[in-house]
Amino acid sequence: MTTIAPSATGTALQLETLDADVTIRRPQAVASLTMDSPARALLTDFTQTGAFTIPTSHSIAQALEIMKQGGVRLLFVLDAAGHLTGVVNARELIGGRRITLAMRQHQVDRDEVTVEMVQTPRRELHALPLARLEKITVGELVEALRAFGDQHLLITEPDAQGGTAVRGLISAADVGRALGIVLDRPPEARSFSAICQVVLGHSL
Repeated sequence: MTTIAPSATGTALQLETLDADVTIRRPQAVASLTMDSPARALLTDFTQTGAFTIPTSHSIAQALEIMKQGGVRLLFVLDAAGHLTGVVNARELIGGRRITLAMRQHQVDRDEVTVEMVQTPRRELHALPLARLEKITVGELVEALRAFGDQHLLITEPDAQGGTAVRGLISAADVGRALGIVLDRPPEARSFSAICQVVLGHSL
């Protein structure tokens, strides 16, 4: 144990050395989840783990680097005012089809393609309110994701200004790993009302 000079409060701060029996705390595993578990357990909550974002003007190379450094496969694209304009995911950036289309449409080279040119725009994203998520099971969520088709489902809640905020997301890959199933299926339902039909049994 090492003691350093007294702090402003007059007490000396004591530091300890580490012994050989030291482990690292890790997030609680979700592998024990069943189809009857609360679906909220699968939420990546942005109040606990910050969302990864990127400005609309950044290049696709910068987007891939952020993904690499953060260990994520999806970035939220924000305009100058901080408003969500869409998302970009690693599959699209690596696959290249959207990039090729953007190069043709905007008559630019690959290194000039911005995330705004290849993003999935906000109007095409799908979401589920947090209040609804908290009332369903993992099994009901799985059925929604299978109908939904995409690999990420945004979870929203009202913000203080009367608008909508993205509270977090649920990744189909995370759900699949937790349950040992595959959720990579072609989309059968593309609208928010269709998702709610699957989850709730009726449209909103």
